[in-house]
Amino acid sequence: MTGCGQIVRRIGPMAAVLTAALALSDSSGQAESDRCSLPSHHVGMVFPLDQVDAAWTCRVEPIIAHYTTANKVGPIRTMLPEEIYLYLLEHPVMAAALVNRLDLALYKAELRGSEAFWATDGEGTEGIVHPLYQDRSTRIYYLEGTHDGRFLPRVSGKALVLFKLQPVKDGQGGESMDNTMVAYLRLDNRLYSGLLSMLRPLIGNVVNRQVVKAFDAARRLAGAMRDHPEQVLFEATDPPGLPDEQVAFLKAALASLHNPTQKPSPALP
Repeated sequence: MTGCGQIVRRIGPMAAVLTAALALSDSSGQAESDRCSLPSHHVGMVFPLDQVDAAWTCRVEPIIAHYTTANKVGPIRTMLPEEIYLYLLEHPVMAAALVNRLDLALYKAELRGSEAFWATDGEGTEGIVHPLYQDRSTRIYYLEGTHDGRFLPRVSGKALVLFKLQPVKDGQGGESMDNTMVAYLRLDNRLYSGLLSMLRPLIGNVVNRQVVKAFDAARRLAGAMRDHPEQVLFEATDPPGLPDEQVAFLKAALASLHNPTQKPSPALP
């Protein structure tokens, strides 16, 4: 009992010190999160960055404050109704699989955990995408990735990507989506810091090309869904087929494109 009492007495003060240190560390981390803030206005548009979880705020702030490039692209129009477009946006693995199987582009995507996903364009750009916020008109993403292209040495970096989505109708009542993107990119590579003033225009052009290429793939997928629904459905069900619930939505979506009064189901809230 005496030995146990001595051990307890030794551990008691040690536990108190550790507990205090952990509490201080936690409060310091919380204070750091409280100190980080993100602007809501970006190139004339408002994004609810105040809704981003505090755990991400201090990771995102340096990208905006010390970006390598800042790009705005759009609005670019995709000829799909809002419900279908948002569903594909929320299912990037499905969208990438359809684009790839229809030979529209080389995109691939895989889920990584419950929310993040890995994606590649098949031509040297790949990374992990973390959705930070979404509503029907806004998407906010944090990305970590690499690019290895013909005109730019292999680089790695982090990006904050802001999407503004707007449903529109043409003169005949056809539904489409206008997409405007704002992207802040910060390179990790210190090697290029001295050459940054020369590299910045090249990097900005690469970012723009990548974004336009992705929107073009979405536009071509929309065209295939309208003009070749049987082929799209075949590729979706050809083994290994897409999950049953995605195939069910796709069937309803394809039918609705040729009969606008019939809405795809299940619909997004």
